[in-house]
Order: sequence, then structure tokens, then C-alpha cells
Amino acid sequence: MQLFMTLLQIVAVLFLPGAWGQSGGSALGVVVEAKNITLPAGSKAVLPCHSPRMVWTQDRLKDRQRVVHWDLVRSSPEYTVERVLDMSPGARQRVYNGFNKGRISIPGSAFIDGNFSLIINNVVSTDKGVYTCNLHHHYCQIHQSIQIQLNVTKSVRKEKRYWDGEKTVFVVLLGKSVVLPCVNRRSLWREGLQEDQQQVAHWDFQPPGVRPDRADRLVDLYASGERRDYGPRFGQSKMSVEEDAFTLGDFSLSIAGLMPDDKGLYSCHLHHHYCGLYERRIFRLTVGPPLPSAPTTAPRIFKNDVPEPRTEVVEGPRVVNVILPEQRGYFVQHLGYFLATFLLLAFIVVVVIVLTRRRKNRGLEYDLRRSDRGNVISGGEMSIDCTELRPCNQDPLNSDYKNNLLKERDMTKDCNRDFDGKLWK
Repeated sequence: MQLFMTLLQIVAVLFLPGAWGQSGGSALGVVVEAKNITLPAGSKAVLPCHSPRMVWTQDRLKDRQRVVHWDLVRSSPEYTVERVLDMSPGARQRVYNGFNKGRISIPGSAFIDGNFSLIINNVVSTDKGVYTCNLHHHYCQIHQSIQIQLNVTKSVRKEKRYWDGEKTVFVVLLGKSVVLPCVNRRSLWREGLQEDQQQVAHWDFQPPGVRPDRADRLVDLYASGERRDYGPRFGQSKMSVEEDAFTLGDFSLSIAGLMPDDKGLYSCHLHHHYCGLYERRIFRLTVGPPLPSAPTTAPRIFKNDVPEPRTEVVEGPRVVNVILPEQRGYFVQHLGYFLATFLLLAFIVVVVIVLTRRRKNRGLEYDLRRSDRGNVISGGEMSIDCTELRPCNQDPLNSDYKNNLLKERDMTKDCNRDFDGKLWK
């Protein structure tokens, strides 16, 4: 049995999507607003719920709420827009061009069966263009439109009907009749419905921990004037909704003297079955601690009935600046900066030390080369003992040389002679 019920649900979901959506989504409605409200205990709460589409204005003439009109847009030879005809339930259809009277029309039962198709007899070349079927419901604030393009041809072979990706295109033979379809069978556009009996507004209360299907109904409001209150809260005037809610479109709920038991989820449901409106607004109400009472001080009485001058010391506001890290890796980031700076300084110190040692090594090599400077002469190697060289003989100071230059020249010759003799030995 359980398997059979499961299969039945699957079949219903696959083959009856419309019925499934009406049973689920239409009952609850579309959530258009959700708010969290926190108020202290003992205060008054007003949960707003406004909808201008729920304002009920009875149409006594029944000829101005629903209107249908056909328009024609021509792109050649010049761009022009022309109103072909219009019609409302309480008035006859009105054709704007005298040439089209008796040739263009829509069914007289359009607002009964929902067929607003345009009938064109004896098509002429000037009928070419884009036709728009416009449906307006001013009471429900609903506007719908559909576009159809009409082309005229003289060849029977070219007569056809197709979809160009945006609109339906009719290619009609010249002099023939054509029907441009515009059908809307929603109950919104048909007669026999009582508008005031299809508007309902109600408030539900869901305490914490309670499922939505177990929520408590607070009040039901009908556009006909009927009202139903549930529970003692409305009887004790703790909660209230305006009496002229449907006149102003204001269904706000007022709660006086908030208590901790008033905490929970409040939902405002607006149903307009005539216009197809299903809206829901949700408010999560939280009751905080009551506000502290204002201190009351007794007036001071003076002996001489002369008030003493009072000096009030106004303390400036105390501001405490607290710097919070922007992210969790704030300290790690600054530690990275410190380590990078430290490594850079260490690298600079190492480079300085290496350069200094290289400079010292170059100085030592230069000294060794200078001390061990080879006595290399072209053709062989020979060491010369500089200590064996004897100093040149110098003549006494009282020599007969005319000047010092001649004396130095002779001394140089003597030294060179002795040095050459030693080398040949």
C-alpha cells in the first residue's frame, strides 16, 4: 500500500504540475518581504503590511476596469502608430478609421469567452504592419500584450504562417480575410465573478519551535466587511488591525505592551483570487529587556526661596580607540616583514666581510711578489746578491771638479765599470 501511494505521488508530480502548484505555492503565497524586528518589553510594535493592489474599489459601471485595444505599427514608407479599435465590457467596440468600419472587428463576446482576436476582411496592401493586442485591467493593475506581423502578397504560393523568433508572422493573399489570434481565457477577463468576495487577508503567529503548518491563526479579513478573530489577544485589545484596511490597503498589525511570550514569527497573507495575487510578508519579532525608567529627583527647597546657582560640569565623551586586526594572519604578515629586513641586513654584512678579506689577500700577494721579484734577464735566470755590491769610491769634498754635475757623472761611470766587471766574473 505504501508503495502504491509513493507511485501515485510521483505520477501526480510528473503529470499534474498545475494542480500540485496550486495546492502548495498558491496556498502559502510568494514571500515579498522578510524583516527582523527587535523591541524592548512593554513597548508597542507595528508590523507593516501594505499592498495597493488589495485596495477594493467597486466598479459600478463595469466598463472601465477591463479594456482591450488593437494597435498597428507601420515602418514604411514612414514610421507610424495607429489605434485600430478598442472595446470594454460595458461599451461597444470603437473603430478609429472610417475605412475600417465594417471591415475590421473583434467578437462581441470577447469579455465572456476571452476571445479578443482581430478579424480583417478584404485585406489590402495598407494593412501591412505589426499589430499589437493589448489587455488592460486597471483594477488589478495587470497589462498584457501580444504582437503579430501581417504581410500582404499577390502570390498564392507565398501565403503562409510562421514564427520569426519574436512574433507570429502571417503572409496573407491580397483581398482575402484573416483572423489575428488573441485569446486569454483567464477568469480575470471574463464576466460572472464577484470581486469583493475573493479578497482575503489574514495574520498567522508561529511561536519558537513550532512548525509552519502548526502556526496559530490570529485574524481573517474579507473585502466584504466580514472579520474573524481567533484567540483572546484581539478580544483584549492587545492586537489590532485597522477597520478600513481594504480601503487604504494597510493591513499592518499593532501589538501593544510587548511581553516575552509575544516573541516569534508573524506572517501577513494577502490573497486576491480575482486578480491572481498571493503575497506573504514575514516578520521575526524579538522582545528584549525593558527600557530603564528615568530617575526622578525631588525638588530642592531653599530657606530664602532663592535658588542657588548651579554649575553643571559637562563631561566630554570618552573615546577608546581599539585597533583590531583586519585578518587572522595580521601578526604573521608583520613577522614576515621583520624576518625579511633581518635577512637583508645579514646579507649586507656578509658581503662587506667577504670584500674586506679579498682586499687583504690581494695586499699580501702584492707584498710577496715585491719581495720575491725575480731577477729574470732575457736568456736565463741569475740571482744577484745585492749585499756584495761595494759602494762607489767617493772623492773628498775638496775635489777639483768644477761643479757637482761633472762629479756625479764620473762617479756613475766608476760604479758601472765595477758592476760590469763583477757580472763577467
